[in-house]
Amino acid sequence: MGILYAALSLGALGLVFGILLGFASKKFEVKVDPKIPKLRECLPSANCGGCGYAGCDAYAEAVASGDAKPNLCSVGGAPVAEALGEVLGVSVETGAKMTAFVKCAGNCEKAKQNYEYEGVTNCLEASLLVGGGAKKCSYGCLGLASCVNVCEFDALHIVDGIAKVDKEKCTMCGACIDICPMGLIEAVPYDKKVRVACNSQDAGKDVRNACSAGCIGCKICEKNCPKGAVKVDGFLAKVDYENCVNCKICTTKCPTKAISFLES
Repeated sequence: MGILYAALSLGALGLVFGILLGFASKKFEVKVDPKIPKLRECLPSANCGGCGYAGCDAYAEAVASGDAKPNLCSVGGAPVAEALGEVLGVSVETGAKMTAFVKCAGNCEKAKQNYEYEGVTNCLEASLLVGGGAKKCSYGCLGLASCVNVCEFDALHIVDGIAKVDKEKCTMCGACIDICPMGLIEAVPYDKKVRVACNSQDAGKDVRNACSAGCIGCKICEKNCPKGAVKVDGFLAKVDYENCVNCKICTTKCPTKAISFLES
């Protein structure tokens, strides 16, 4: 009989606790916006952080709450932005496709060295060495692959001593831009093919002494551009991509070929 009473008591307690837990689950239930899982399905699951959020889950929640715009996914680009817009019931401006670009043409042949470097294979640590690294140009690519190591899309490689971007693989997540201690990597329009492959702030003679491919600030490109799309700021040419029409005049006039045209 005692065993029966114990079993009944335990059953009653179980029933009471079950009712209490059920009530609590309803009382303290966190409502989930039904748009969040739909938005999440539209995202590519790259979790690269290029949108400014910790991952695709966090971005989906931010878009659903209105804290983030639906066109921030650099990996998915326009198709993903449009899909998110459909879930939200709004039209989305996608903007021009962007890609990363390394502003340096100072490869092993063109860039001069201050000394032979043997040590850490990390751009940040190497940039703190005397002269900003082994290269005579203190503004150039160190070629130690920090950007390559953080790229999750195999879009960066070290070629002949400098980092190169494969724009077909680049998703413009921004990881390489953030990691480069020299500030060499920038976002540029994918469909614009004129590139200034130099970051030197030095004047002409000093540039020549360090690298044969550097911009010397001669302003020949600026004077010959029919659209006013190239300006020399200090001693460095810069392209206004809104006005650039890919005419290639600046690339043919540049005496050091610091300005190039991407054929593909």
